Amino acid sequence: MSEELNRERQELAGLAQRFGLPQTVAGDPFPPSQEGAPLIIDTDAGGDPTDVIALVAAAAEPTLTLVSTVDELGGRRARFVRHLLDLLGREDVRVVAGADLGERRMDCIAGLVPDSVEPQRTDLAGTVAEVVTNADDLVRWVGMGPATNLAALLTENPSLAERLVVTQMGGALNHRDPDRADHNFRLDPAAANILLTKGKLPKLVLSDTTFTPELEIAEDSGFYRRLATAEPAWAKLVTAHMAQWFDRFHPGTIQHDGLALAAGLQLPYVALRRERVVLDDIGRMTTAPDGNLARISVKADHRAFLAWLTRRLDTALEETP
Repeated sequence: MSEELNRERQELAGLAQRFGLPQTVAGDPFPPSQEGAPLIIDTDAGGDPTDVIALVAAAAEPTLTLVSTVDELGGRRARFVRHLLDLLGREDVRVVAGADLGERRMDCIAGLVPDSVEPQRTDLAGTVAEVVTNADDLVRWVGMGPATNLAALLTENPSLAERLVVTQMGGALNHRDPDRADHNFRLDPAAANILLTKGKLPKLVLSDTTFTPELEIAEDSGFYRRLATAEPAWAKLVTAHMAQWFDRFHPGTIQHDGLALAAGLQLPYVALRRERVVLDDIGRMTTAPDGNLARISVKADHRAFLAWLTRRLDTALEETP
């Protein structure tokens, strides 16, 4: 489909040039479809429940192959993800415990993982290499936490940049606090910079696009009440996790990571444009003529996205015993 659309764009542009008409074809070319490509999710699930809600949506993707965790809690995030995926019927998806940044504040999974869930493997580089080797072409990578794991992979094996189609939740051109970067870039600014310098045209879903009350799921919302009264074990786990977040941090969770997932799946909810950007030492982003080229989010159809996310949730509730 994207190839056909791009041919039509070129034909229209050629006709306009031939007959001296005003140029009406605007915007970037449509990127090739990555439908069917293996999907890797890199997440700091266990803090803000936005990650876990996105994982429930991602579990419906047959191409979901690997979930890696970042900003680890001594391996507890990976065990939590393993438990969730098992309850969702995705025992086939591998889970790897990634980088531990030593941060322990964002822990909302106390007492939620049975002792029977074993520690997960830690060989991320080898596991990603196996996924890439077995893939016919490209591999989709959706980052929902700090870019630490991806930065390590790109540093160790720069050729991965040619195979990984990277979508990262992170960055802000107009952060609500001018003295800080957004959460994911702030936790590891050096890794975010490597993502921009070594990655190949990454898609950045900025908090400028995601930080809005429209995307908030609150404790009194229908979304949460539907989960809280549902019978499947995975819903009870997610509800207990969200309850810890509401109790310790905030009475709502904004769906930053679900929107990043949608962008990574090339769903039509996020508008992107090419921009050259740079980061300062603490991860704050600005545009610059000599910056690193990325595709950054400029707007999103929040209502349509939430409808999609709700459908994914309802389907999971209906199909899970």
